[in-house]
Amino acid sequence: MKASDATLAPVRLRLRLTGAAETAVKSGHPWVYSDKIRERNRPGQAGEIAVIYDRADRFLGFGLFDPDSPLCVRMLHVGKPVTMDAGWWRSRLEATVARRAAGVGSDTDGFRWINGESDGWPGLVLDRYGDTLVLKIYVPSWLTALGSVPGALPGLQLVELIRDVLRPGRLVLRLSRNLLAAGQSAGFRDGQNLIGEDTAESVVFSESGLRFESEVVRGQKTGFFLDQRENRRRIGDLSAGADVLNVFSFSGAFSVYAARGGARSVTDLDISSHALAAARRNFALNQGEPKVAAASHRQVQADAFEWLANGPEGRFEGVILDPPSLAKRESERDGAVQAYERLAVAGIGRVRPGGLLLAASCSGHVTEAEFFGAIRRAVRKSGRGFRELETTGHAPDHPATFPEAQYLKAIYIRLYA
Repeated sequence: MKASDATLAPVRLRLRLTGAAETAVKSGHPWVYSDKIRERNRPGQAGEIAVIYDRADRFLGFGLFDPDSPLCVRMLHVGKPVTMDAGWWRSRLEATVARRAAGVGSDTDGFRWINGESDGWPGLVLDRYGDTLVLKIYVPSWLTALGSVPGALPGLQLVELIRDVLRPGRLVLRLSRNLLAAGQSAGFRDGQNLIGEDTAESVVFSESGLRFESEVVRGQKTGFFLDQRENRRRIGDLSAGADVLNVFSFSGAFSVYAARGGARSVTDLDISSHALAAARRNFALNQGEPKVAAASHRQVQADAFEWLANGPEGRFEGVILDPPSLAKRESERDGAVQAYERLAVAGIGRVRPGGLLLAASCSGHVTEAEFFGAIRRAVRKSGRGFRELETTGHAPDHPATFPEAQYLKAIYIRLYA
């Protein structure tokens, strides 16, 4: 289907934007908010394509429409009109896959194939865990591409496209919380297989030669936090001979890397018994690694803030602070910045002279400047000598091409007496 005025009108939803929003779209920003729509030819329905025209009535681009969300258009294409057919979608997926050709490593079969807007697939994530792929969708338009409303996304049969290009043994569908009801109405459920017969709730994959379990059917996100892979590798390189404390340890992946890197002992600290059980399974999966088998593995089930501040005495050569998001909405940002600082103060108190602190944040509402500022203030409050080693951001398979997509940041600090 030709994305032009002659072809798309009158059945296509036509929008015009405010001047500022039009400029933002032209510059590559993938989102249009509902209060930036100046004119439309009809109300529009969730899941359809919205075509945007500029002030001179020239074609600007098109995107996925959701009238029930403040973020009502997620751009798919900006520029000259294109033919949105099966070939267009295929070339789009092949280009995304090609960007993953370097940087992951032959010893890793767990990584992200598609990272939403930053890969040109707004509101869609596709992760690989060995022979299993997990497709997570966040906007209703992609439901139509699964077959419930033929033609809503012209030329796209998403499951068949993934099957043809990536040839998975299994494809698991995961729905964001806001799509559970819509998915059920369309005949889909969270955790169902779209390809394959295997119904196992967890699968095992490789990362940097280590083995981990991903809870693909019911786990958080797509079953595992793939975005921290590069920081896990760094911790492995920095842990020889160390006693390491992994705070908010979740699946214990940082601990397994530290152990393989030669850590003398690793301690998982998490309030969740389910998370600690997953960490034990991941340690068991890697007992064939001599250094993992040799490391002492201890677990503590407790509130991290409380234990760091008031728990039994004990200090470590390495302390990892990787909490879940402390700001899920903009209104929580100031409180989150304060919480990061309190957490860092408590964590610094657990670091031996010469030891390492890794502090990370996955809160998109907290900026790099705010987060790094909070950690640096905590270090200065401690009165200890320190050396900042580096700061890191997104892994190559988790690109962030616009400000709102930039959520992951970490800082490494060496602390002295």
